[in-house]
Amino acid sequence: MMQNWKFAINSIMGHKMRSFLTMLGIIIGVMAVVVIVALGSGMSNAFTDVLGGAQQDVSLFYSHKRSKNGDGVMTYQEMRDDAESGNGDETVSTEEEPQIQEVWVKQAVNDINGIDNYYVTNNTTATVNYGKKKADNIPITGINSTYFTVKKYQIVAGRTLKSNDYQTFARVVLLDTKLADILFGGADKALNQIVQLGSNNYRVIGVYKDPNETRNRLANMNNGNLLMANTQLAAEYNVAEIMNVVVHVKKLDDVLKDGSAAARLMTKLSGLREGEYQMFDQASQLAAIQSQVAIVQVVFGAIAGIALLVGGIGVMNIMLVSVTERTREIGLRKALGATRGNILMQFVIESMVLTAIGGLIGLALAALIVAFIGHSLDAFFGAPPTITTVSAVGSVLFSATIGIVFGICRLIRLLNWIQSNPCVMNKKLSFIV
Repeated sequence: MMQNWKFAINSIMGHKMRSFLTMLGIIIGVMAVVVIVALGSGMSNAFTDVLGGAQQDVSLFYSHKRSKNGDGVMTYQEMRDDAESGNGDETVSTEEEPQIQEVWVKQAVNDINGIDNYYVTNNTTATVNYGKKKADNIPITGINSTYFTVKKYQIVAGRTLKSNDYQTFARVVLLDTKLADILFGGADKALNQIVQLGSNNYRVIGVYKDPNETRNRLANMNNGNLLMANTQLAAEYNVAEIMNVVVHVKKLDDVLKDGSAAARLMTKLSGLREGEYQMFDQASQLAAIQSQVAIVQVVFGAIAGIALLVGGIGVMNIMLVSVTERTREIGLRKALGATRGNILMQFVIESMVLTAIGGLIGLALAALIVAFIGHSLDAFFGAPPTITTVSAVGSVLFSATIGIVFGICRLIRLLNWIQSNPCVMNKKLSFIV
């Protein structure tokens, strides 16, 4: 065995250009497959984080159309069907949407064991001015007192809203770190400064940071966000005091059960007879998007697989040339007593070493490419590209198998020819002797 390894290594080192060309196809093929699969994996993870990470925060909304099963759940497919049909059927209610009462939501928290908290909001957009600086189309969210508890935002400077701020309709706001940087150049510099929204002045009492800011980058590509009391927003902008309702479910597995129970309870408390409150099944949306991403991954993976196949064919061709040009060497070894197994093992070892080195180089280059572009993609998608073990190992094994199998097939044919034509080989070997 050691002798076979010695022969194989000496052959590789003695034909450096041939060895390099053999590895080149493997390097390019492995690199292409691993990078493309990593990009697809990163994209899939981004969607999973954006949609899956917030599944326990269940939004409840009013619908003029009852759910098909009467369970207060709207699936992703139902949403698409409604969008395509325009809800233009006789099952749509003409019942006026009721004004949401916060006591309904509180009762859902008290009555449903699987729900431990909630928050309500209203919203609008406005231009925020500070001196000569301004930020256009900033989302303004009006929040209740439980908002920060559920969202788990980090206060990096100042404070949150207090009960007195709600009672006195105080013109105070909180900025996120992005908006604070735009207007003031930092969180600390923003505290106690006066910003202008329309014709009204507001004092900045705090700056917050969303710990999931990167994860939510896809859904929040704006110049920042601003928070104020929902009662204040309703009074200043003539909008409903409660426009959005979110309940927090304790366990992810109970989201559908407890979320739909909360929706049905709100429907009951509001006295609705035709319309109803519903929850959106984010799990169905996530599954649909993951299925679409998987299709994209398969397509791009197939394209990368072509490169890998070409690499494997390159290995095969080099192996064929290598075996053919070494006919005398093989015949000489046979004449000196080497068995078919010894010769086969030598070529198998050569193929294994070349493909292993080529695969490792391809993986290293793929890792460098992924690391180079990973930061940019992480900032945009919210999740970095990820090199998977399956793509790394599978690509190397696939390309190696092609080269080894076809090379050995050619070698076996050559050995059979040598065995059946001993006179011809003896003439060739006589020149060496």
